[in-house]
Amino acid sequence: MNSVESKPNVKFKSVTIISNTEISPSVFVLSFKRDFTFQAGQVLGLAVSPNDDARLYSMASGENDENVNILYNIKPGGKLTPNLAILKTGDILWITVPFGSYLGSSEPAYWIAAGTGIAPFYSMYRSGMGGNKTLIHGSRSVDAFYFSEDLLRDFGPRYVRCCSQQEGEGIYSGRVTQYLEEIDSLPEDQKYYLCGSAEMVVECREILLSKGISFSNIVAEIYF
Repeated sequence: MNSVESKPNVKFKSVTIISNTEISPSVFVLSFKRDFTFQAGQVLGLAVSPNDDARLYSMASGENDENVNILYNIKPGGKLTPNLAILKTGDILWITVPFGSYLGSSEPAYWIAAGTGIAPFYSMYRSGMGGNKTLIHGSRSVDAFYFSEDLLRDFGPRYVRCCSQQEGEGIYSGRVTQYLEEIDSLPEDQKYYLCGSAEMVVECREILLSKGISFSNIVAEIYF
């Protein structure tokens, strides 16, 4: 999660990096062995030194997966991600305990993400919650539909990829907001989980409200 939020008096522990792989330009998946329990959708605080402030990132791995995966993109001038990107196998990363209330459930729902905001939904999917979900993912380029091989296989037509700047087979040409606006009706008895930038979350929320979705059925997580 590309959040600048930090917790005071954070207690860190060290983990050893297994891999740190660039999966598309300036976007990486960092992995380390899991030795704790968590709930899909929760975040970890990360730092390259125990003296640094924690930056919060959603886990992009399942509750029972052997390794924890962190999806992140390099923010030029950022306080953490440029340093994360140069870490290699065997290096040390400092993490907090997992926390957060942006949690998945077994109930039917819509998952709506932009960019690396797919991370908590991929964690929920890896934890067995994807069978009755509709996943809508927006990006600027076709190489930014992270984990799409798994999602295409298991979600089929319930996985909608919206690309604003490129075209591709099976891809909706336009932003997530445009796709939502064009839907005639949406089920009013389901939850709608939003994860992306503040602008994306606000715009999607307004569209959902205009289509009769109650505010209480819209759950949001903002990425910076």
